[in-house]
Amino acid sequence: MNTPFPWICLVTDRRGLSPGARTTRDELLAVEAQVAEAIAAGVDLIQIREPDLDAAMLAALTKRLVDRAADGTTRIIVNDRADVARAAGAAGVHLRADGPPAARVRPLGPSGWTVGRSIHTPEDARLANATDYVIFGTVFRSGSKPADAPIAGVEGLSAAVIASAVPVLAIGGITPAGTVACRDAGAAGVAAIGAFFPPGLRPGALGPAEAVLAFRRAWDASPDAKVTRSS
Repeated sequence: MNTPFPWICLVTDRRGLSPGARTTRDELLAVEAQVAEAIAAGVDLIQIREPDLDAAMLAALTKRLVDRAADGTTRIIVNDRADVARAAGAAGVHLRADGPPAARVRPLGPSGWTVGRSIHTPEDARLANATDYVIFGTVFRSGSKPADAPIAGVEGLSAAVIASAVPVLAIGGITPAGTVACRDAGAAGVAAIGAFFPPGLRPGALGPAEAVLAFRRAWDASPDAKVTRSS
């Protein structure tokens, strides 16, 4: 992987992004506009997470976003679908916590393919040492999760970081205000859905460009940052 840590990661959610859309095409156009703005702002990683799209539509969307990101440093990865990621020329695949072993998936892609995984416990972290990174959550209360969803908190994040042999990104209710706590718990970056939505759509939504800037500023606010932007 060539992109240095810390990483700012946008996770797509077309339904949450455009709740008033009448067609899937309109939803996908909204995703493309969101991603284009995030790429222009220098987001590090974009996880295309649209599990209910059929393979053809997901591959076409991924290819368009990969082409858009081609001249920059943003990496486009696909949630769960290694076949789609490979066919569309994505930088890699992000596996579910209950997905196949990374060692089985990595040979499906080209040399240098990025393989990540979602994790929820320190034990998950210990078992994910064949990945390039993991995303741990849910750290804080999140609008994209049910009200009774378990919350790991910063303590859970810290435990996962200690257990993990690879960099850990934090997800779940992540805002710029909570970024410093994640950083100080040892996270190598943050991932978010709602923060990248248009302002006013959801509490804490900033829009793609402002979210990237706000996360960067929050991360770099203290000289005591545990992870610096170096390879």
